[in-house]
Order: sequence, then structure tokens, then C-alpha cells
Amino acid sequence: MKIHEYQAKALFREFDIPVPPGKVATTADEAVSIANELPDGKVVVKGQIHAGGRGKGGGVKVVDKSAVKETANQILGMQLITHQTDPEGQKVKTVLVEAGSNIAKEYYLSLILDRATDKVIVMASPDGGMDIEEVAEKTPERLLKLPVSPAVGIQPFQLRQVVTFLGLPKEAQKEAMKMVANLYKLYMEKDCSLLEINPLVLTAENNMIALDGKINFDSNALYRQKDIVELRDTDEEDPLEVEASKYGLNYIKLDGNVACMVNGAGLAMATMDIIKLHGEAPANFLDVGGSANKESLENAFRILMSDKNVEVLLINIFGGILRCDLLAEGVVAAAKSLKMDLPMVIRMKGTNVEKGKEILANSDLEFAVAETMTEAAEKVVQFLKQPVGV
Repeated sequence: MKIHEYQAKALFREFDIPVPPGKVATTADEAVSIANELPDGKVVVKGQIHAGGRGKGGGVKVVDKSAVKETANQILGMQLITHQTDPEGQKVKTVLVEAGSNIAKEYYLSLILDRATDKVIVMASPDGGMDIEEVAEKTPERLLKLPVSPAVGIQPFQLRQVVTFLGLPKEAQKEAMKMVANLYKLYMEKDCSLLEINPLVLTAENNMIALDGKINFDSNALYRQKDIVELRDTDEEDPLEVEASKYGLNYIKLDGNVACMVNGAGLAMATMDIIKLHGEAPANFLDVGGSANKESLENAFRILMSDKNVEVLLINIFGGILRCDLLAEGVVAAAKSLKMDLPMVIRMKGTNVEKGKEILANSDLEFAVAETMTEAAEKVVQFLKQPVGV
């Protein structure tokens, strides 16, 4: 789950991490009112969407107070396009109005989980304000990757290692160490999956400020983070993904034309891979899980059919917890209820597979049955290559 920058900075304040003074506005008049409350000097107006690269897309402006209203009017309502949005961009509905900072140097700082080592990785670079991927590729020696064991937490010597690598002046090191320690505390207590500050800045007064803030949360832990759930902005998410989440379906919309209904994340990934291997593109990732029933299958079908790009449906199920006969009953009931007219390819293996095939055969649905994943992908391709109306 993602949140906006202004929400991330509210959490920063809660954990004693310095940020510029500012508030969020939904109208140009509100933006002017906020700007007038700020100290004298430049004002930063920042469009709030769930994507990076907003400055390059025209969504971040540093202006005089006299230009705040005009700037806010320009940014509010714009379709902000960045390298992290789709080609249509994302509509800006709020702006963060902040005091400008007297920047002496920019840095990069983030925390992310490394599943391979079961540790939190603190990443730091003296090259702030740049795409960290570019730094890692072109100058990897300027990116620190410091593993921290959750069993013991971040230690004082590691905090010193971070500030030393950044090359901070002596006057700012104590504050920076405290900031990194508080960021780690925030990361752990709020079940974050990513916490990033780019740029982290050193001011001319030797103060450290989080000039930007990005936080993602582990969706599997949201049941114990009720305050974080309240920060969710469904307007920033794909409507079909929002709908799927209501029914406990793990769904991610993609750009292809082959809808996939699978149980198990690993099998879902393999299914998408074999579709690509045969020259087509998956329209989604969908894991219905092992406890799927007729109701959840019908909801899954409805969501898949709502995607205008879908031309064929591939059902690939391993019958373990979800038996093949129960799946077949659910598929038949859902397809009839929704009057689905998309061509279907069905591959089932596992518990009660023969009984499941019998249920499908005795229905009046039009579908193709495959024994292997390769055969299933080939039949999908055959459907797509058929002339319209055949």
C-alpha cells in the first residue's frame, strides 16, 4: 500500500524526523492561505500523486509567495505524467505547500527489506536528487547498502557508518544519526516495505531535513495498522484492483489481452511467463487463493470481464485445498450467471480432477481443455488468431 508525500511527512513528524513546515491544499485559495502562514522566502508547491518524478513532469514548482495561486491553479487538476505513471498520467487533486529550504547539499537515504537475507537494507548515497537506479548502475561505489538484522535493530556503529559514508560535516552528524535511528523505528513499527527520502538535504545552517518522503507498507500487515489503512487513497489505484480487494482477491491489472485466473502466486507468475513465451501478453495477475468458492469465483470472473482489453480467459488451477470439482462447479455457475461469452481455456490438475472435467463436459459452456501449461498457452494463441466471428 502506498501513501502520499504529505502523509509520509506527517509520519516523519510523529517520529521526530525533521521536515519543512507546510500543509496540504485542495484549492488555490487554500494554497495561498497556507503560504501566507509560512516564513518569508520561496514556497514549494508539490502535486500529490502516488508516483516519483513529479518535478520532471511539471508537478513541483519553487515560486515566490505572489505566484502561489497561479502555480496551484496550474498543478491542481493536471494529468501529471511521470516515468512511474501510465501514459495517461494521474490527476492531481491536492498540492503540498511548503516553505523553501536553504539547501547546501542533497543526499539519498532509504530502507528496504531484502528477502534473500531477511534483513532491512539501509541505502545511502551522497548523490541525492538523482534516480537511485542510475547511481547504482553508473557509480555503484557511491551507494552504501548496509544490512540490519531486525533481531538486534540498527546499532550505533551502523549509524556512524551511514553518516561517514555520506560525508556529512561534523556539526550535522549527531542530528543525522538520530534521524536514521528514527527512520528505522518508523520502518519497523509501521510495517513498511519501503521508506525513501530523496533528497535528504543538509541546509546552510547544518540542519538535516527530509525534503521528500515516500513510504510503502506491507499489505499483509495492514490488519494491525488501522491508522495506516485510513491513509489509503483509492483514487490513486486502478478501479479493478480496488474492487478485487473488497473480495480478498489478489489482482493486479496489466496491459495484455489474456485474462488469467490462477490459484497460488507462484503458479500465477508461471502462467504469465508461459503466455509471454508464446508471444502474447497477460491482462492481469489474479490469485484466487486456496479457499475460493462460487461467490469469489463469480467476483473474479466479473472483474476479469470488466477489462475491455481481454479477449480470452485462461484458467490454470492446481487442485489442492481448492479441489478441481469445486472449481469446475464454480466456473460453470459463474460463467452462466454472468452470461460470459469470452473463449476459455481450462487446465486443471490435482484433487478430483476427473470429476472436475466431467462437470465441465456436462455443462453447455464453450471452452478448451488443456493437459499441460504449454498446451494451454497454445490453445490461447489459437483463439486469438481465429478470425472475428469464427
